[in-house]
Amino acid sequence: MEFITFNPFRTLGIPNVSYIKPENMFREIERIKKADYILFPEYWQVNALVYGLNKKIFPSINTYHLGHNKIETTRVLQCTFPENVPYTRILNRDLADIEPIEEEFGYPLVAKEIKNSMGRGVYLIENRQELLTYINNNESLYIQERLPIDRDLRIVFVGDHVIGAYWRIAREGSFHNNIAKGASYDYNNIPYEAIKLVEDVARTLKVNHAGFDVAVVKDKLYILEYNVMFGNEGLRKLGINVEKYIYEYITREDDYTPENPWPRAS
Repeated sequence: MEFITFNPFRTLGIPNVSYIKPENMFREIERIKKADYILFPEYWQVNALVYGLNKKIFPSINTYHLGHNKIETTRVLQCTFPENVPYTRILNRDLADIEPIEEEFGYPLVAKEIKNSMGRGVYLIENRQELLTYINNNESLYIQERLPIDRDLRIVFVGDHVIGAYWRIAREGSFHNNIAKGASYDYNNIPYEAIKLVEDVARTLKVNHAGFDVAVVKDKLYILEYNVMFGNEGLRKLGINVEKYIYEYITREDDYTPENPWPRAS
């Protein structure tokens, strides 16, 4: 099989891969047409590749569309796994009134920019002035209940199963659980129920490459979001090579079962 990648750093070690810069897509269109698989296109490319050229892409177009921003992810989860979504309101700034938000959520509440990662654009709002600042700076409002947690799970799903998982523990006194914000790793006591939930969600939505962030509150599991282009550092500490699982997924025969370092949820 012949592959073209638009992101060489996420396809290191995959054989028969040629790299094309995303901005050169149209001048290299004949090479793209001949490829068996297109790997890691940028979001602006996926519709043309899938609907225009009828190409197979990885990650899947479902992964891209549903993970494009927090609104897309949350709305599909509210339809399919509503019991696993924190209480959330998505509002248009021009139609939003601050008093109903305060009455509904109280303080502190969580407010998020709809498209960001690594903890950027996620705010713990503790008073009206902070809420007004957030509203003034965002056209689309994403307001969520604050969950009583100091850690969350990063669960990575590649292909058709979970390949690894770990806790991200916030620094003392910090609101964010992101590694980029100084959180630490813990690879112990990963709840089986969380692995199963992520596998159920990903398979239902036909998502095949995502890092899911899952909060555990007593006996409840909440999916906070998923990232299409997740960081691999936590997986490398487990000795997991993501590219290996990508290659096995896109090339194996239907009856082939890949080696799996993580217990299957089903």
